Amino acid sequence: MASLFHHALCPFSRKIRLLLLEKSVAAELVDERPWERRLDFLMLNPSGEVPVLMDDVGVIAGHYPISEWLIGLDQGTPLLPGSPYERAEVRRLTAWFDEKFYEEVGRLVVYEKIDRRFMGAQDGGGGPDIDTVRAGLYNLGLHLSYIEYLLDRRDWLAGDDMSMADLTAAAHLSCLDYLGDIGWKKWPIARDWYARLKSRPSFRPLLADHVAGLKPPTHYVDLDF
Repeated sequence: MASLFHHALCPFSRKIRLLLLEKSVAAELVDERPWERRLDFLMLNPSGEVPVLMDDVGVIAGHYPISEWLIGLDQGTPLLPGSPYERAEVRRLTAWFDEKFYEEVGRLVVYEKIDRRFMGAQDGGGGPDIDTVRAGLYNLGLHLSYIEYLLDRRDWLAGDDMSMADLTAAAHLSCLDYLGDIGWKKWPIARDWYARLKSRPSFRPLLADHVAGLKPPTHYVDLDF
């Protein structure tokens, strides 16, 4: 069985966990705290970043190459459409959330609220910078507006069918939802889309995650929130 080195509230790790289950690939989860920079882990991925997938054949380091490997498998849920233009749209939106959303929202909120509390002072740990968090939450509203714009015109983010773009976006949002930072009542279209994703079997392990000292809000595990 493959092993996935991950961190529970890392959006990139969560994305790969969703893709693994959608593509029917079994993997043992190995909790990794990347800020500890363990030598054994650095030998798997010199960048020190999660996720890393390892099996009997070799090691795939980083969410992008793991994603490409998974969506190329001829099994499980199809996560890329057939048309080249439709595939391009899926990849555009996947990059939007992995790059733009993470830089403008996730890194400012999740890193400040989660990662820094577990990091040592010598590594930049401590309490969150409130101004940074506030900026991230402001940007979150802009991205939720864009999600609703897309969903007002499509069944799913990139088109008629669920794709890697939806799973990627949901992975990033799920970290913020764990922290209770999304006012879903203000975003009913996005909420209904997210509820559809939460109801998928692949999402259940994410809803069972618990981070020491941080309890998620009650709606986090509620499929009908």
